[in-house]
Order: sequence, then structure tokens, then C-alpha cells
Amino acid sequence: MCRNIRPLFNFDPPATKEEINAASIQFVRKISGFAKPSKANQASFDRAVREIARSAGKLISSLETEAETRDREVEAAKARARAAVRFGA
Repeated sequence: MCRNIRPLFNFDPPATKEEINAASIQFVRKISGFAKPSKANQASFDRAVREIARSAGKLISSLETEAETRDREVEAAKARARAAVRFGA
């Protein structure tokens, strides 16, 4: 999985359309191999991003869990701590 794609489910506040779109762009970039598609491929790239974002939004809104909602700030602090250990800060 792409390292830049982060989990979006079960957060407070819920994932925004912008976050879902950003994850969709990263996914399409990864599977297509294009960081920036050529003009000839731009329409296909954009269509794939829209379709994946739509599907991801449906998935996220339909998932259920009994787990406690995660706090974005707490999760970000954990990620920073892991990065500090991994990369030395």
C-alpha cells in the first residue's frame, strides 16, 4: 500500500471530501505509475480519481465499528513519535 495513503475511517471529525480525494489521487498515481499524467492520459486519470473517490466515500460511510472513534491529533502525535524513532529527530 502507498505510504502516503492514510486510514480515513473512524475518525472524529470524519474524513472530508478533500481527504478522500487526496487519497484517491495517491492511489491512482501509484497504480498508474504517473505522478502527473500526460495530456493524452489526463482525462482517464481524472475519471479514475473521481470514481475511486466516489467508491471510497461510499465505503467509508457504510462501514460500522464498535471501536472507539480515533482522534486525529492523537494519531498524528503517535505518527510523529514513530517517525522520530525511525528517522531520529
